[in-house]
Amino acid sequence: MLHNTFCRRLAALVLTLAVAVSAVLPVFAVYPMPIQTATETEAVYLFNADTGKTLLTQNADQPRYVASLTKMMTALLLLESGKDLNGEVTVPTDLTQEFKDIQNANGTTMGLRIGETVRRIDLLNALLITSANDAASVIAWDVGGSLNAFIQQMNARAAELGCTSATFTCAHGLYDYGNVASAEDMAKIAAACAANETFAQVAGSTTYTLGQTNFHSEQRTISSSNPLMDASGAYYKASVKWVKGGFTTLAGRCAVAFAQKDGHTYGLVILGSDSNEHLYSECDELFDWAFASFADRPLVDTQTVVTTVDLTKCRTHPEVELYAAAPVRGYGHADDKVSYSFDLPESVSATVKNGQKLGTATVYLDGCEVGQVDLVTHQEYVSDFRTDSRSTLLLLAALAVILLVLSVVTLACGGGSRSLNRRRRMKRRR
Repeated sequence: MLHNTFCRRLAALVLTLAVAVSAVLPVFAVYPMPIQTATETEAVYLFNADTGKTLLTQNADQPRYVASLTKMMTALLLLESGKDLNGEVTVPTDLTQEFKDIQNANGTTMGLRIGETVRRIDLLNALLITSANDAASVIAWDVGGSLNAFIQQMNARAAELGCTSATFTCAHGLYDYGNVASAEDMAKIAAACAANETFAQVAGSTTYTLGQTNFHSEQRTISSSNPLMDASGAYYKASVKWVKGGFTTLAGRCAVAFAQKDGHTYGLVILGSDSNEHLYSECDELFDWAFASFADRPLVDTQTVVTTVDLTKCRTHPEVELYAAAPVRGYGHADDKVSYSFDLPESVSATVKNGQKLGTATVYLDGCEVGQVDLVTHQEYVSDFRTDSRSTLLLLAALAVILLVLSVVTLACGGGSRSLNRRRRMKRRR
């Protein structure tokens, strides 16, 4: 026991030093941070949950202690295990020492006891609504067969999700030693959780009634105390769909929250805040910024030239101007740039008709695909052959007229000479 405690403290000290060093590393952001966080060492990651696009970052790639945010991965593995959520689990004697460690660390629990039989759905709700550490340990034992086997599953799943700094050493996050992840990695885990309807429903609940067990003859109601979901609190935000918070002395105040308004969803991770007041006021401000800064706006109209294509067999126009066949709109920031990729021929031969489709354009807003649109002409481009044929016909007609006129003149002139000669011959005969 003393050996384990020493190892935990040593690991915690090493990681604390690593965090302190990483705090002076440079910070990069997709958009400028619209607020000043309470401390410069806070890790922040805000993203568009619909597209996965990163919006704001601060120290987001640096490892941090994540406290009870760890429970998101525990819940995800339970939901992905395929186990019947209405099925029951009996708390094994294998967890005797684990429950003692949770008690010694003053961890929040749902009051489970060795030998108690409880439904998995009750464990899941206690895990996410009240952050019950004993529920996390029972889920880990049930899904993994042992705590160590489950921890291996946690780290394997994190790697599958693309996490590069996440390392889990327990199922609940109550023990800080080695239990770390970056804000960006926590966002990847949170996105996978949000995609699970059951997770989102449970995490978005503020109350739940636990069923009876062999140790609890009456039902019990549990409640969330998260300020973002407390309708009577100062930090309540109606757009917030679910929150998972966390705290340990080393981790500070942490939160993952998802907010949705007008069909658009944002995910936010904050690690290492110094107080609940700062943590949740920053959550409010960052969500307010996102919903105020991004909007649906026109990107492409039908009257502006989108691109051109080289035109052959037409001396009057070297290229064809192409327009979008329909307007395109997109959701984004006012500073986002519109760009295109095209599916077009290298050149076309005249004649090209007015309104003819010559290809398509894929429209991007700040690098994210918005949609495709047909590209059409707004005028006719006549070929040289048609132009030359018309000119030739006109020239032939003109020549015919000229020849006709010359013939008439010639005949007229020739006819006068013959009459004069005839008169002269008649005079000679007399």
